[in-house]
Amino acid sequence: MKKEIIPSLILTILCLLLFAGIYPAVIWGIAQIAPGKGEGMTIKDSKGKYYYENIGQKFSDDKYFWSRPSAVNYNAAGSGGSNKGPDNPDYLVQVQAAIDTFMQHNPGINKADIPSDMVTASGSGLDPHISVQGAEIQVARIAKVRGLAIDRVAALVKAHIDGPMWGMGPERVNVLKLNIALDNLNKAQ
Repeated sequence: MKKEIIPSLILTILCLLLFAGIYPAVIWGIAQIAPGKGEGMTIKDSKGKYYYENIGQKFSDDKYFWSRPSAVNYNAAGSGGSNKGPDNPDYLVQVQAAIDTFMQHNPGINKADIPSDMVTASGSGLDPHISVQGAEIQVARIAKVRGLAIDRVAALVKAHIDGPMWGMGPERVNVLKLNIALDNLNKAQ
């Protein structure tokens, strides 16, 4: 019995030191050199309100670019997807409702032209980005509602395209940054 207890205690102490001490200290140290020092990256809007730029925000007003739908209602305390498969009847009803709403607010758009990220939630439900196509398809609506030239809104989208992360994946647009720039554009007039 003594043969098993002592190695078990030593392993327990080593694991405690490694996983409750050394590993968190290393991760904390790495976070200190990251933007935001591990606290998240914030951005301030024109009214002085701070937002986390790397967490999706809900925008549903026609004068703003819309975000991706969220399975967690944009609540960062509970990140997660819907866990519904692509042939789940409830999921298909949700997607169809999102398509119908998008088409209602963006008249003249064909269903086939709507990018999938505009009607489906991301795996985390908190993705702050949409595809470039997702932003471009909303330009006409926003220009009309805000009384801006379509070219001006399209140029704003183009100026806010982020390249692929670490050289991999598609280009994308941070919706919060784009909407703050849009508000600032309106104030500049």
